[in-house]
Amino acid sequence: MSDRRTSAATLVLAVLLQAILPGSAEAQQAAPPPAVLVQPAEAKPIAAQAEFIGRAAAVDKVELRARVKGFLGPRLFTDGDEVKEGQVVFTIEPETYQAAVAQKTAQRDAAKAALANSEIQLKRAAELLRTNTGTQAVFDQRTSEQLQAKAAVEDAEAQLRDAQINLSYTEIKSPIKGRIGRAAASPGNLVGPDSGVLATVVADQPMRVLFSVTQRELLDAKRDAATSGPDSLVVLLKLADGSIYNEKGKLDFIDVTADPRTDGQIVRAVFANKDHALTDGQTIRVVIENKEAPTAIVVPQAAVALDQTGPYLFVVNDKNVVEQRRVKTGISRDGMLVIDEGLKAGEKVIIQGQQRVRAGMTVTPTAAPALKG
Repeated sequence: MSDRRTSAATLVLAVLLQAILPGSAEAQQAAPPPAVLVQPAEAKPIAAQAEFIGRAAAVDKVELRARVKGFLGPRLFTDGDEVKEGQVVFTIEPETYQAAVAQKTAQRDAAKAALANSEIQLKRAAELLRTNTGTQAVFDQRTSEQLQAKAAVEDAEAQLRDAQINLSYTEIKSPIKGRIGRAAASPGNLVGPDSGVLATVVADQPMRVLFSVTQRELLDAKRDAATSGPDSLVVLLKLADGSIYNEKGKLDFIDVTADPRTDGQIVRAVFANKDHALTDGQTIRVVIENKEAPTAIVVPQAAVALDQTGPYLFVVNDKNVVEQRRVKTGISRDGMLVIDEGLKAGEKVIIQGQQRVRAGMTVTPTAAPALKG
């Protein structure tokens, strides 16, 4: 009786062990193939490009300063306004300078009256000398007086002109068309030539962008331009949020000297700036790319791993079996990586779940959203 109980207990234990042991046939059949996310490699045009750090610079920039001393009058603009060439933006109280003009005008008129009298006296002395009733000495004296009076008129006119110029400086005008910045002084403050910049006007339509390139990059660009033509390059700007500026630029100038510290040379591009998205002095990334974009095989960067041998990725074949591929990579662009060798368009690449697979393993692939082109 006891032998039967022992046999029954042994049988139950064997069944339980068979159910729970991981190496059992039933456990292996119950474990499904690991799930992975796959995406087909895509052939798409990818243009070669280079990226540089640049700085925006207004075409024209003027710092407005007081050229005469006086109290600042009412401000005739709002910060950020568009101003016209010749528009008055500040005034300095003009009364003192108007009085100086009036004084110099009177001095000029007095000098003209003295000149007129000296000319009459000279004519009289000349007539007396002609009739032998006057002397040469008197004639010479009247000639000298007439010349002195003429010089006095010229001096008075010069002083009047100087006073008029100073009076004109009481109106501070913008010499260019552009946008005016914030005012540095309020009405009622005493300003003068030593007061510094009152406001800055920038002409930012279009906007220039300056960036430095190495001599090697410059030589490569010149060779490309010689073979493909000057319009073979596209100039783009990458904004602070990573987006591409909606206007394309044009290269218009290469500096005539190189920086001896870096051996770099300044290159300038011009961009339309109708919406004032670009600001003078702004740091910005300049992207130069070829117009011609050869077709290349691209995959998400997340699909490619690297070990001591080099870059590789995992491909799922038609039987859902994993293959490891050694690849040669090219440029990266917007999260995508160019595969120069080792992969064909349409092959399914694992982009998520690589840690759970190895070559030869069967997997359960799920398609990822298609690439956006």
